[in-house]
Amino acid sequence: MRAVIQRVARATVRTAGQAPRTIGRGVVVLLGVGRDDGPADAEWMAGKIAHLRLFPGEEEDRQFERSLLDVGGQVLLVSQFTVYGDCRRGRRPSFTEAAPPATAEELYEAVASRLREHGLTVRTGWFGADMQVELVNDGPVTLWLDSRA
Repeated sequence: MRAVIQRVARATVRTAGQAPRTIGRGVVVLLGVGRDDGPADAEWMAGKIAHLRLFPGEEEDRQFERSLLDVGGQVLLVSQFTVYGDCRRGRRPSFTEAAPPATAEELYEAVASRLREHGLTVRTGWFGADMQVELVNDGPVTLWLDSRA
C-alpha cells in the first residue's frame, strides 16, 4: 500500500453531482492499494498516518513534533491507484502492480475505518470517481509511505 501525504491548512474534494467534502487542518492522503496488499497493510498504514509526527511542537525548532492525534487534525482520504504507476519504460505508465478495483476499494475502506477507530475525523473521496482535489499545503510538507518498503 502506498500513500502520498500532504500536511494541509485545509482541503476539499469534489465530484460531479455530489456535495464537496472538506477538512480543516490535517492531512490529505492519496492512497493506492497494491495487488499483494491485505488487511495487515491497511492496519499498518492507518497506524502510521495517525501517529506520524507531521506537525510542529510548541518550540520553534521542533518542526515535526506532533501527530494528527496530538493536534486534533483531520484526514481527507482519496483513492489514487496512480501512485502505483510504473513509468520506467515507454511513455505511458503501467498500472499492473495496482490492486483490482474490488480489492482496492475494500482495503481503502478498511484504512478509513481504522483511522476513525483511532478517533480521527475522516472525509473520503468517491472510490473510482473522477475527482478534483483542492488543498493548501502547509509547510509545504509532503511525504511518501509504502507498507512494503
